[in-house]
Amino acid sequence: MSRRESPPPPSPPPQLLGVQRGEVECEDRPERAEPLSDTEREIIQDTWGHVYKNCEDVGVSVLIRFFVNFPSAKQYFSQFQHLEDPEEMERSSQLRQHACRVMNAINSVVENLHDPEKVSSVLALVGKAHAIKHKVEPVYFKILSGVMLEVLSEDFPEFFTAEVQMVWTKLMGAVYWHVTGAYTEVGWLQVSSSAV
Repeated sequence: MSRRESPPPPSPPPQLLGVQRGEVECEDRPERAEPLSDTEREIIQDTWGHVYKNCEDVGVSVLIRFFVNFPSAKQYFSQFQHLEDPEEMERSSQLRQHACRVMNAINSVVENLHDPEKVSSVLALVGKAHAIKHKVEPVYFKILSGVMLEVLSEDFPEFFTAEVQMVWTKLMGAVYWHVTGAYTEVGWLQVSSSAV
């Protein structure tokens, strides 16, 4: 059986993570994203070079794992929300196109790690589009980041050592920070301190 046919048990649905429709997790949101060191930027760019050679296939693997483990995320994708079978998802041209968009957005971030303003700009565009146009709950970015890290460490174990995974986790935290900042900027409500 392939990884896609026997996924690990899904995590709690987003509403159990303390985020309700139209809210952004702000309790955990630090005042700014933790900056990456020069060494961390090099580690990310080096490992990404190996991943990006197979960007479409890796992106498809990430999205399939995401949709299999978190089927509620498919509600935002009318073009492939009806797909249940991982093999059918893999053949979907629309899913492949979205996988490429996701991987290209990450590539823009990685290529511009030396330029925090550019990274912020790229992620603000992504966040605002998903908040305003697509109305995607922001917690799905956090979930997708975790899924991406799982797939990268499984598919590229020789490059994604424990140290590299920690650096990538830091990057994904920064990505989430920037994206949720864009959500807040466009008026999504903040989570109250009593959210469960």
